Amino acid sequence: MTDVTAAPVDAVSDDSPTARFLAEAARAVDAPDVVLAMSRGGVRTVHTGGSAEPGPVARERLHYELGSASKPFAGLLLARLVAQGRVRYEDRAADLLAPGLPVHPAVRRITLRHLLTHTSGLPGLPADFYPQAVPRWSTDPYGNYPADRVVRAFLRARPRHRPGTRWHYSNFAVSVLGHTLAAATGTPWEVLLHQQVLAPLGLEATLLRPGPDGTDATGHRRDGTPLPALDTGGFTAAGALRSTPLDLLTFLEAHGGGAPGSPTDPALSTALTEVTRPVLRRGWRHAHTHTLTWFQHPSPYGPVLFHAGATLGQQAFLGFRPETGLAVVATATRRVHRADTFVAAAYGLLTETP
Repeated sequence: MTDVTAAPVDAVSDDSPTARFLAEAARAVDAPDVVLAMSRGGVRTVHTGGSAEPGPVARERLHYELGSASKPFAGLLLARLVAQGRVRYEDRAADLLAPGLPVHPAVRRITLRHLLTHTSGLPGLPADFYPQAVPRWSTDPYGNYPADRVVRAFLRARPRHRPGTRWHYSNFAVSVLGHTLAAATGTPWEVLLHQQVLAPLGLEATLLRPGPDGTDATGHRRDGTPLPALDTGGFTAAGALRSTPLDLLTFLEAHGGGAPGSPTDPALSTALTEVTRPVLRRGWRHAHTHTLTWFQHPSPYGPVLFHAGATLGQQAFLGFRPETGLAVVATATRRVHRADTFVAAAYGLLTETP
């Protein structure tokens, strides 16, 4: 099924080139529920499908687990707090979390920028996470690892590399960032994110916990078995968000992915610009750049910025091209696997669409 929504509303027929492009990409994705959505200059085309029968709530209005695609929201929050003068990128996390507490010298050097850009030297997850997670790896690996345990693990950590010298993707680090910002502002993470990012951008369908009954997409294992909603425990900032594809388009449009207007709040406008600015090079031969929170690759139509995420039974992809006003959102309700085509299909929409 192909639906069209727009802000402003413009008519795009179901047999438009964009709709056909989305439908072709969706055929490559095997999942009970699939949504591929695209915005061009604020005009939206949404394709929904999948192997399951549609439910009472339209697929594009269900809340999907974003997993690591939550991280751009954390990045925008940090950038806005910096623009407001409430914190600095170079503030040291340990000083904000536990002033005066003795920590390893390398931990003392870790800044908010290091945590967000995966250059802190911290591992992907704390070492003591795995013994408690492995027995529940396919059902609830994070739920028994609360916020205070994440903070304690950080304060006693021994970074693998000197902060700022190497890029290593870390859910641990971004989770610590969330707890640090909450401590620095005296505001719980959920409240802080809502006040600084979700409410100003009008993201009413973006949540940090399951929504009302019947409004959440159900994730599935590879064999089709349904899974309960994910509990991220103390790793909220790294992967707890749930959102609808329509809200996610709004989020991307605000970054320059096609919205006709722009936020009027100066701090938010500054933050939206800041998170799209390249800050480091990474990957094989440093061929790819990274902003504060987005991966950035070249394409025939200009730079593309994107982030993917996966939970136990769902996947999400967010991407946009600032120079051409194109934004792409993709969601699917099946666990990722080695031969999965989801990210490739979504990335192709972003990089190959004229």
